[in-house]
Amino acid sequence: MTRTRTPTILDVAAEAGVSKSAVSRALLGQGSVSDENRVRIETAAAKLGYVANAVARSLVSSRTRTIGVVLRDVRKPYYGYLQAAIQAEAERHDYRIVATTNARDLEVEDAVREITNLISLQVDGLVIAPARLPSEVIAPFLDRLPVVVAGRQERLAGLSSVSTDDTGGGAALATHLRSLGHDRIAVALVDHAYSHRYHERGTAMLEQVTRSGGHAVALPVGRDLDVGDRVDEELGQLEAAGVTAVMCPNDSAAMDVLQVLRDHGPGATERYSVTGYDGYGPLAAPYVGLTTFRTPQEEVGRSAVQLLIEKIEGRTDQDKFVSLRGTVVDGRTARRLTT
Repeated sequence: MTRTRTPTILDVAAEAGVSKSAVSRALLGQGSVSDENRVRIETAAAKLGYVANAVARSLVSSRTRTIGVVLRDVRKPYYGYLQAAIQAEAERHDYRIVATTNARDLEVEDAVREITNLISLQVDGLVIAPARLPSEVIAPFLDRLPVVVAGRQERLAGLSSVSTDDTGGGAALATHLRSLGHDRIAVALVDHAYSHRYHERGTAMLEQVTRSGGHAVALPVGRDLDVGDRVDEELGQLEAAGVTAVMCPNDSAAMDVLQVLRDHGPGATERYSVTGYDGYGPLAAPYVGLTTFRTPQEEVGRSAVQLLIEKIEGRTDQDKFVSLRGTVVDGRTARRLTT
């Protein structure tokens, strides 16, 4: 198949009957162009299939109007919804995103490689959302371009962040269970090295149960994916200890635990209440009825883009640390104890 010649700005000018400079001003949004000529130019560009050269445009404006996004693992619903929110907000400000991740859980060395790849593409700034990437690894890039971390609180100079209040959320969910009469509560505690966010939630749950006069049982796990298996292994001990509720680091882990309980028979499903965390996507549907804590992940994405664009466009050079709060969802999987 023979390819046709790629149309140029000169072709658009000839088609529209205007000068090259008029086309340039209209398509780059620079200088004055009459409404009539702008319509003619846009019509001609669409007819010819003209696509502006992003590299040439960046040489003129010193910006590519492109935001690089590094995501930890898009197999997890959180990152998929976060990316959608980031893209929607970027488009609202006339920016594009280039998102990168991995075919598996993004390790530190993978994240660093993706960051350098995005910088080589001359993105104007970065939104980074890999939970395992330490702040000190991000630090060397801060003199190259603006960076905002999404989903984790930061205090490193030059680095803004948008996070959810996982300490407050974990405590609020534990308080909810205590109000339902649960005194002995097991909490799946994810390893800090795997996920700071999940670990912070679990720690807050344990502390609030104890602070409110209850008895907390920690179930250490390496990953959120291990919670169901751990509960399966410990179910006899949990029953012997009088545990009546299990708190999980996210909704997917809660569903794994509910499946384990179902496999153990009606007695197990009736004996234990189960809570998740995150509260979005299909698992948040009222039909499922999961008791959880709904985090404002869409607002995390929007706020991260807003902070980044403020820095890209020079409207601020101040670091900002935004912490967003969510709400408890009172579902059917956590029941009030009756005496």
